[in-house]
Amino acid sequence: MRSGKALYVGISSYDAASTRKAAAMLRDMGTPCVIHQPKYNLFERWIERELIDALRDTGMGCIPFSPLAQGMLTDRYLNGIPSDSRAAKEHGFLKKDMITEGKLSQISRLNEVAKRRGQSLAQMSLAWVLRIPEITSVLLGASSVEQLESNLGALQNKQFSDEEYREIDHIIFNS
Repeated sequence: MRSGKALYVGISSYDAASTRKAAAMLRDMGTPCVIHQPKYNLFERWIERELIDALRDTGMGCIPFSPLAQGMLTDRYLNGIPSDSRAAKEHGFLKKDMITEGKLSQISRLNEVAKRRGQSLAQMSLAWVLRIPEITSVLLGASSVEQLESNLGALQNKQFSDEEYREIDHIIFNS
């Protein structure tokens, strides 16, 4: 930054107060902070409490990572844990014990909402993340062109009814 080679800065996983502080400090130094990269998906909604307001106030965009919760918000786990899945492996961020009966029930119920919307669970989950104006994009971990193309189908229906919002919140917070 001091040598003038950094024109913009991005941060990752800062809370709202730290985001505001970083944005002000960087602005004072003449290098704007333009993007925040938090973990955000239907299961991890911490950014909704205060971070979205901080992003709006600072003019910062948002590109969440793990919008499909390491694959849990796809059809991959609808029938349990496949032997060749991320959760079945010993290494990685998604652990087998994270996929509980309660989580599987949520996934199944969310899939029913997606079907009624004419989307796959992954498409609905991505559309749901993209509904927030401050979210400019998402980081996808597609493992094939086919998967990427399917995920892009999320853009065909990004609108949610009030009833769908209520149902999704009920599934997430009351299960």
